[in-house]
Amino acid sequence: MEPIGIVHSCFDERFGTPRQPGLVPAATARLELLPPFDAADVLRGLEGFSHVWILYRFHANQHDRWSPTVRPPRLGGNTRTGVLATRSPFRPNPIGLSVVELEAVVVGREWRGLRLRNHDLVDGTPVLDIKPYLPYADSIPDAVTPDAFAAEGGRLDVVFAPELLHEPPANDGGWRRLVEQSLATDPRPAFREQDDTREYGVSIEGYNVRFRVGKDRRVQVVAIGR
Repeated sequence: MEPIGIVHSCFDERFGTPRQPGLVPAATARLELLPPFDAADVLRGLEGFSHVWILYRFHANQHDRWSPTVRPPRLGGNTRTGVLATRSPFRPNPIGLSVVELEAVVVGREWRGLRLRNHDLVDGTPVLDIKPYLPYADSIPDAVTPDAFAAEGGRLDVVFAPELLHEPPANDGGWRRLVEQSLATDPRPAFREQDDTREYGVSIEGYNVRFRVGKDRRVQVVAIGR
């Protein structure tokens, strides 16, 4: 299959990108169609939909190997279950599927494609297909799932070191919300020790955001660099 587009995302790398769509409303992305799939007619009518399905390749996987079982973060990172019973990116075929908010359809001179929000797509993601989200067919209110996957995990409080708040980019409310929503989902490895207070870094919109999680389960952003 040939990619029809590429994602330009606020999430620069796999670590720190939300594990599922719908968790970070402030997350934005530009899905740029590639020739010969960038004809204006390809997008005709899509502006009437609020959400779309994005079918894509997990291009940021560090290796091509896969295992019949994986350790889902929602199970603590230590319990193994079948790969086809999870949303793990390490699959027999590294294909992802996300439903995301469609902010705008863009048919301009410089690029054609979609502006997206509330997504889980890392920068550079190759897109294989786009389909409109149909509530009558795609939403199943009485669907059943194991308890561990039935609801979003708890969110952490996120605070910035006071000295960071008066300097860019942390003095930009929109950027700060993006960081707060991203770190609230706790991007650390699921198998970390409970008293893990080491410093981590995530790359968001070109900035290296350094943070720690205290024993009180509060995230503190301690430094921001390029």
